[in-house]
Amino acid sequence: MGREWLADAVMYEIYPQSFADSDGDGVGDLRGVIERLDHIASLGIDVIWFNPCFASPFVDAGYDVSDYLTIAPRYGTNEDMAELVAKARERGIRVLLDLVAGHTSIEHPWFQRELAADGPDPGGDRYIWCEQLPQRSWTRDMPGTPAWVRSPGPRKGYYLKNFYDEQPALNFGWVARPQNEPWRDAIDAPGPRRNRQALRDIIAHWLDLGVAGFRVDMAFSLVKDEELTQGYAETVALWRELREWLEQAYPDAVLIPEGAEPRTGGPLAFDADFFLVIHDAHASLFNNHYAGRLPFQAPREPFFDAEGRGSTKPFLDAWAGARDGHPDRPIILATADHDFDRLCCGPRTAEQLGAALVFLFTWGSVPCLYYGDEIGMRYLPGLPDVEGSICNPGYNRAGCRTPMQWDDGPNAGFSTADAAKLYLPIDPDPERPTVAAQENDPSSTLNFVRRLIALRRATPALGTRAPTRVVSEGYPLAYVRGDSHLVVVNPRREPATLPVQAPPTQMLAEGVDVTPTELRLAGFGYGIFTLPA
Repeated sequence: MGREWLADAVMYEIYPQSFADSDGDGVGDLRGVIERLDHIASLGIDVIWFNPCFASPFVDAGYDVSDYLTIAPRYGTNEDMAELVAKARERGIRVLLDLVAGHTSIEHPWFQRELAADGPDPGGDRYIWCEQLPQRSWTRDMPGTPAWVRSPGPRKGYYLKNFYDEQPALNFGWVARPQNEPWRDAIDAPGPRRNRQALRDIIAHWLDLGVAGFRVDMAFSLVKDEELTQGYAETVALWRELREWLEQAYPDAVLIPEGAEPRTGGPLAFDADFFLVIHDAHASLFNNHYAGRLPFQAPREPFFDAEGRGSTKPFLDAWAGARDGHPDRPIILATADHDFDRLCCGPRTAEQLGAALVFLFTWGSVPCLYYGDEIGMRYLPGLPDVEGSICNPGYNRAGCRTPMQWDDGPNAGFSTADAAKLYLPIDPDPERPTVAAQENDPSSTLNFVRRLIALRRATPALGTRAPTRVVSEGYPLAYVRGDSHLVVVNPRREPATLPVQAPPTQMLAEGVDVTPTELRLAGFGYGIFTLPA
C-alpha cells in the first residue's frame, strides 16, 4: 500500500482531554478512547488523529512538550497507547499522533539544561539564544510568530519563542547570518544537526510502537528567517531529507502538515495539504464569526449560512492553487477542529448541517470529522481560558473543546467526576445532542454521517481520486464527480434551482424536487445523484 492509503481515508480528530474519561478524574484519557473504539468504527472511520498526548505541563493544551517519548500520565502510559493502536488496527483504524516539531516546553530537560548553563553548549545549542536583542525581527504580531523572551536565568540574554513564552523554539538554524550576530547558527551547525536527529529518533520511537504517521504542528516554522519565505524553503528541504529516510525505514508512514506545504520546487515532502479551519479557504465557507474574530483574514459572510450572502470563490481559488502542478494532491478538509469553532456554531443549527456534511464528504477532499460533529455538538461561548485556549483576544478555543456527549447521564456520560472537576463544562442545554439519543434514530445527524461515509466508500466517484467539475458556484453549489455523479447543496434559507439537461437518479437527498429540466432545492436542501449515461 505504501502511503496511498491516506487518499482513501476518512479521518477523525480526537482532542484527548475531552473525549472519554475512564478513571473519573475529569480529564479524558486513552483508556476512555479504547472503550469507545466501537463507536468510532461504527462511523466508518479508518484514521484517528490525536492532538498532543505526550508529557507536558499543559500551558498550551499539550502543544508544549516536556518529553516526546512518554505519554502524559493524565492520559495513561505508553503501554496504553500501544494497546489502543493494536485494538484500533483490529477494527481497520490507523492512528496518527500530533508532533510538535518546532518547540518544546520550558520544562523539557533540554531547555532546563541550557537555561542553567553559563553559555552555549559545546555540543551545539538546541535552542536559540542571544545576549542582546537583534536589530532585525519579525514584522507581524499574531499567534505563531516568533518573538524574543528575556531569560529568567541563570543564562543571560534572551531565548526565541514560537508561540507562548513557555514554548521556546528549537534551533534548526538560520537563513541570514550577519557577522555581528554569531549566535545565528548555520543550518548544518551542531545544534541544528542534533535536533534533526532528535526528530528522527522521536518519529521512529512511535512508528515502532505502531502508529501510522504524524500531523506536524507548525511544520514550516523550523529554519528561522525574518522574511519567512526563504525559511520556508529551507524547512521544506529539511523535511524532504527526513522523507527520504522514511522512504527507506518506514515506507508506509505518512506526514501531514499543519496547513499547506510551500511549493519550493522539487518533490513534496508531505503527503497532503491541510485546509485549516482558521485559514481563509475553510473560513470563507463556514466561519460565521459567532466564535470570535480571527486575525488571519478579513471577515466575510460564509457560504454555508442561512442568509445566503457568501461565495465559494475563495475556497475554489485555494483548491485550484493547491492542485496546480499536483492534480492528485490529497487535501484534508475538516468539519471543524480544536483551534476555533464547530460546524454547529451560533445561528448554524442542526437543520443546516446536512448540506454542509454532504459537501464535506463528497467534494473530493480527505474528510476529517472532529469529535462530536457526528452528533452536531455546538460551540459553547463564554468559557474560561483553559490551558491557553485564549491565544488571541478575538476568540476562545475552549468553546470547541468541550466534553463529548455520550448519553443523558451525569456529565453526559463523559466522566463520573464531580462537574466542578471536569476539564471543561458540559453543554448545559437539556436538549443537547448525545450519541445514545441519536443511535437508533434513523433521521439523526449521527446516522446521516454514517450513511454519508458508507455511500462515499461504496461509490469511488465520490472519493478523493475522481475529478471534480463545478457546474454552479453559487446557490446552489453543484458539482459533478467522476463524470457520473452530481452533488448539489443549498445552504441558504431561500430555495434555489439548478437547470439539468435530463433528470438524474436520486441516491440521497432532502428537500429536492426533480423535474425534467431542473432541480428545485428547498432551503438547506441537498442531494447526491447518478447522472444519466
